[in-house]
Amino acid sequence: MQKLAIIATIKTKPGKRDEYIDYVRAHAKRCLATEPGTLGLEIFVPHEQADTFILYELYANQDAFELHWNGASHQQVRKETADLLLDVTAVRCSPVE
Repeated sequence: MQKLAIIATIKTKPGKRDEYIDYVRAHAKRCLATEPGTLGLEIFVPHEQADTFILYELYANQDAFELHWNGASHQQVRKETADLLLDVTAVRCSPVE
């Protein structure tokens, strides 16, 4: 099966980006430690968008993504960050290898 990448742009409530990122960092550590099909999670901060960050996620395949999406860590971070979030847009991609 082919690898799957998710590129998400996350907009937070004003002044809440750093707090949200702290939760995502902890989430990434949990996922990389407990989800063999989760290959990477990286956070990028745009220089000119104070309340926005970009999350790049890489999975071994669609099944690994589904396990992640339905997993305990994802459910936990969604609850922890629900009151910090304004909008999420995401694109599913296939890496060119």
